[in-house]
Amino acid sequence: MKMSTYKRATLDEEELVDSLEGEIYPNGVQVNFRGPGGRKGCWAQRTRPEKRLLILTVILFLGLLACLAVLLFQYQTQPCLTQACISVTSSILSSLDQGVDPCEDFFSYACGGWIKSNPIPDGHSRWGTFNKLWEHNLAALKSLLENTTATSSLSEAERKVQRYYQSCMNESRIEELQARPLMDQIQKLGGWNISAPLGEDSFNEMLLALVAQYQLTPFFSISVSVDSKNSSSNIIQIDQSGLGLPSREYYLNKTQNEKVLAAYLNFMVQLGMLVSGEEEATIRPQMQEILDFETALANVTTPQEKLRDEEVIYHKMPAAELKDLAPAIDWMPLLKEFFDPVEINESEPVVVYAQEYLHRVSLLILNTDKRVLRNYMIWHLVRKGANFLDQRFQDAEEKLTEVMYGSKKTCVPRWKRCIGDTDNSLGFVLGAMFVRATFAEDSRAVAEEMILEIKRALEESLASLGWMDEETRRSAREKADAIYDMIGYPKFILDPKELDKVFHDYDPVPDLYYENVMQFYNFSARVAADQLRKAPNRDQWSMTPPTVNAYYSPTKNEVIFPAGILQSPFYTRNYPKAINFGGLGVVVGHELTHAFDDQGREYDKDGNLRPWWKNSSVEAFKQHTQCLVEQYGNYSVNGEAVNGKHTLGENIADNGGLKAAYRAYRNWVKKNGEEASLPALGLTNDQLFFVAFAQVWCSVRTPESSHEGLVTDPHSPSRFRVIGTVSNSGAFSKHFQCRPGSPMNPPQKCEVW
Repeated sequence: MKMSTYKRATLDEEELVDSLEGEIYPNGVQVNFRGPGGRKGCWAQRTRPEKRLLILTVILFLGLLACLAVLLFQYQTQPCLTQACISVTSSILSSLDQGVDPCEDFFSYACGGWIKSNPIPDGHSRWGTFNKLWEHNLAALKSLLENTTATSSLSEAERKVQRYYQSCMNESRIEELQARPLMDQIQKLGGWNISAPLGEDSFNEMLLALVAQYQLTPFFSISVSVDSKNSSSNIIQIDQSGLGLPSREYYLNKTQNEKVLAAYLNFMVQLGMLVSGEEEATIRPQMQEILDFETALANVTTPQEKLRDEEVIYHKMPAAELKDLAPAIDWMPLLKEFFDPVEINESEPVVVYAQEYLHRVSLLILNTDKRVLRNYMIWHLVRKGANFLDQRFQDAEEKLTEVMYGSKKTCVPRWKRCIGDTDNSLGFVLGAMFVRATFAEDSRAVAEEMILEIKRALEESLASLGWMDEETRRSAREKADAIYDMIGYPKFILDPKELDKVFHDYDPVPDLYYENVMQFYNFSARVAADQLRKAPNRDQWSMTPPTVNAYYSPTKNEVIFPAGILQSPFYTRNYPKAINFGGLGVVVGHELTHAFDDQGREYDKDGNLRPWWKNSSVEAFKQHTQCLVEQYGNYSVNGEAVNGKHTLGENIADNGGLKAAYRAYRNWVKKNGEEASLPALGLTNDQLFFVAFAQVWCSVRTPESSHEGLVTDPHSPSRFRVIGTVSNSGAFSKHFQCRPGSPMNPPQKCEVW
């Protein structure tokens, strides 16, 4: 905390006398110690000892008043000395770096101690509070999955999840089978004859076989989701896809990513050799061709920042028109196979989110050697299946991730890998076990109350916006009021009959891990196809209950807070409200604000994509958001700039979430009174709120991981999620007494909500 300096001044007797004469008090009354007409008054008639005694009496009286004021203040703000308060004080204190001025660099001030005491663990490329909490959840899940003594009390679905996990842990069987499960799949497709010529019709035949047998569409994605312009129904959606690396930037910026591209090619060669049995001299040129094709694919892929305006990229058409858009692909047999047994005809509506991409990729397919296309499609199957094979494939993957993410090579426990995969596949069954064992049901009531308080604060902010017209403001308030919250877990998972019904058609076995994974892909594809003819279901979540995260769904106008995040450091029952509002409260505010970010604002209160803002407010919104684009675009990591356009939605949510959560906290204080402060920190509760917020984002990353985040992640790096938001907060500057113009109190502040 920045402290003001105190300079002690001394006055001799005559100076004190002169200073008291003719004093003007704040109320405008002048006190004159001389009598009328300039004649000497009582003061002048006193002897020197009397004067000294009187002055001493005044000083002692003023000192007594000051002492009483201090005692009264201390009485009103006595520190909290409960075990919980002492524990959290210790945690906060150890994370701080009090040698840093919070007004110069609040992230380093709040997280400097944490960073010094938390080096990146081996096997990780990044480490932060989210990772720590996930590790905690992993330990709980391990105990549940390996507790075979309680099998009789589990539902059938829960026994299935244990069998799936056991198959992943059955390393001896996996090593025994080696690459055979994947090689068998390739043989069913005619083998990986990487140098053999192919006929003209082979491309669509191969693509159809990949869809029919393995639900793979290498050049684009096909999915079923809520129709953005009709939120009461589901629809087929088609988008761009197909790159083996996380972003097109890896392919296009070859100078910066030379090491990654070389490591990726070596990875491809290694897997090709393991699966085909060919020598490196034969495999390497073929894999280089595939990499060259992926680079061409990256060139026609639309950058993510250009896909943020959903009104612009939404294109609804009958399936028959896909042939005109991308004639290289035989669409109708493909869609019929993908959604079998649901019947699809040429009038079936589809939404295309990558119109230009599909046109360009069609031209690319038509102008590429069919042999290269076949090898590329087989490579997609190899890439998908390699994660579930023997240790040689894991070693090859580790070499790539070492280069791409900078993680130190280490033996990550097999059980952690297996729980992660089990959560990805059967996470809602696993979630049922997790919730029953760890979730405190009263957390739901706490979260609901906090959501309500922050929603009110958000609505108060809407009411005070100067740039929004009244009609749009009214509709925005209605949307905020209509946001639906889902907390902890979807209700159906705690009903064993419902859970068994959902997973009735999936039956894993303990000793065939690869087959279990592929069977699940087929099962989930059938479930997705079945959703096409059903109305959207609020109980259908995109995150599993153990997940340490949260999200907002624009088409459902709902916020989701899984059980996994409703724990410390985000929320703890006995912690001061300042900490809970700074932790979970800001997360809640963040997700609620997503309803009004650059994408969420395009959806109305019913989740429909439509223009419901007046043009004047749209233009004002864009002007305010441009401030954030420029602010975050000026931040950089290791000389590489943050993409202010790509991160805009998350930056809007970060800034709006902090503001709403702080307003909600102050509203709580007005209603309930000031809390006791924490001991030894020297922080007010308002300062504590901002520290709690910042310490949620304490984290460290390797340079390689930081680069990956900058080119793929729609969130700004953690450091800028802290300093970017607090530097836009007038409340922060006020409570930390930051001088105008200091780094955390710049003259220009960006504010949207």
